[in-house]
Amino acid sequence: MSMDATQTNALVSKANEIRRLILEMIGKLGVGHIGGSLSIVEALTVLYYKHMTVDPQNPLWEKRDRFVLSKGHSGPGLYAVLADKGYFPRSWLDTLNRPNTNLPSHCDRLKTPGIDMTAGSLAQGFSAAVGMALAARMQGQGVRVYALIGDGESQEGQIWEAAMFAGNHGLDNLIAFLDYNNMQIDGLVSEINSLEPVADKWRAFGWNVYSVDGHDIVAIDSALTLGKRFKGRPTMIILNTTKGKGAFFSEGKVSSHNMVVTDEQWREAVERLRQEGEPVTSGEGR
Repeated sequence: MSMDATQTNALVSKANEIRRLILEMIGKLGVGHIGGSLSIVEALTVLYYKHMTVDPQNPLWEKRDRFVLSKGHSGPGLYAVLADKGYFPRSWLDTLNRPNTNLPSHCDRLKTPGIDMTAGSLAQGFSAAVGMALAARMQGQGVRVYALIGDGESQEGQIWEAAMFAGNHGLDNLIAFLDYNNMQIDGLVSEINSLEPVADKWRAFGWNVYSVDGHDIVAIDSALTLGKRFKGRPTMIILNTTKGKGAFFSEGKVSSHNMVVTDEQWREAVERLRQEGEPVTSGEGR
């Protein structure tokens, strides 16, 4: 079912709120993986607030859908969503990557409620997601598995080994996202080791493929809805995104992969987002 204007606006507002949480969390620490955390906000928002079957009060519920953030360094983006959903207190966000934290720089399933797979060694999380999807199908519980990979991560051969296996076994309970912001730690993906023609590659590996604006709530929702209905193949949703989206000091910058963030920067970025998120009174312009 397509979303009406009220649902769309609610998700857009929620994405704005999640961005503010990410900025505050990393800003208070003073450094972090802000670029890839901000670029996946809309995908996480549509997933967790509309499509996934989960229970924050019972994170290990057997019949829950699973989500694997294979590009584990974007953990702050996921932490913001999990805290907002109630998996753990929001106060934990202030402990990001500090001594004895439950929120390490890279996702760890043994530390953080709601994390379904430890990630950080790129591409390994995606293999685990494929295994989860196969196990879920064997158990017949109707569980769906979602995974999110990076474009730099997609230069790893393990991504394609897992993709080949999932396509060969027709794992239609698996939906993956590619955060295609064209930037990795050392520069532009297109210059270092281009993925193109990336959509054709995934189709060749036996996947159903959609390519959307990764910051368009409606487009992401539509692709997810179609992907969940598609039978006989796993689905890849290519998210065409902007690294560091929504923060004036990080947007579209390679350096935002893991950057120093000053107190002034994050506070100004949060204020700009807050102003963008304010409703416009009827008859007034902005």
